Amino acid sequence: MTQAIQAMRAGGPEVLEFNEIDTPRPGPGEVLVDVAAAGVNFIDTYRRSGTYPMSYPHIVGSEGTGHIAEVGEGVVSWSVGDRVAWHEGPGSYATQVVVKTDNLLRVPKGVSTEVAAAMPLQGLTAQYLATSSHEIKPGHTALVHAGAGGVGLLLTQIIKHLGGNVISTVSTEAKAELARKAGADEVFLYGEGVDVTAKVKELTGGEGVEVAYDGVGKDTFDASLASLKPLGSMVLFGGASGQVPPFDIQRLNASGGIFLSRPSLAWFVRSSEELAKRSAMLFNGIEHGWLNFRVGATFPLAEAADAHRALEGRETTGKVVLTTA
Repeated sequence: MTQAIQAMRAGGPEVLEFNEIDTPRPGPGEVLVDVAAAGVNFIDTYRRSGTYPMSYPHIVGSEGTGHIAEVGEGVVSWSVGDRVAWHEGPGSYATQVVVKTDNLLRVPKGVSTEVAAAMPLQGLTAQYLATSSHEIKPGHTALVHAGAGGVGLLLTQIIKHLGGNVISTVSTEAKAELARKAGADEVFLYGEGVDVTAKVKELTGGEGVEVAYDGVGKDTFDASLASLKPLGSMVLFGGASGQVPPFDIQRLNASGGIFLSRPSLAWFVRSSEELAKRSAMLFNGIEHGWLNFRVGATFPLAEAADAHRALEGRETTGKVVLTTA
């Protein structure tokens, strides 16, 4: 039997139950993993609450790390005992989970269990944003919204590693300090009464930035667009404040021939080779000390409901992780 956290129905954290289920079996191209830790993400709460349609009951979670316990038919590149992590493995809030081999990352010895569980989803997102959605070049200046969030802190560090400059927006002074520690060159608080575009133009001598990375969405989109240099890049990768409503595409021309993209991770890890290349940069950063993954809180697997309450209540900074040991 396997122990797992199931969402029994749509609702708040109280619908999560710690149950015993039959141990899943890997099929062709899959492996069974003994889970050491699972990453907690907002998408887990959306699936639990019913914001994203799901069947109930279902095992929550999609990200984690552990050791391979069994390989399925046709699996030749992975072996029992291999230490792995993944960004997409439905049902990861469990002591065992089946994961497709195309989604596996090899975890180096020097990476802790908590970091291995925290890294895949947010780390890979930050990596593709800085290298593919807009390729940061030395001297580029980027506007990073929610700079103290999980993706924001990692994105800031990667931009700095690539030779870029970062202007970070945050919601509190405590978060501003986290953004500065991550390497942000300039940090300011956004919210009611703050003219983001004016502040960005002031900090860039009136020029604006080469790229705006915006995971906030509706509340910041207009200011992000107006903060760009001509031929700049507007990278909208999330909608924490709500989705951006339809708009006249001619605005991109009027704003200086702006490039607009709306990416998501799935399009940047469509092969195991691409996944390995992107994760290699992250693991290199961890091993050589230029990339720090902040694990804000850890909870035992059985206390997943408390982890969701902490995440939704904005009580943590950095990643929340569930451990099985």
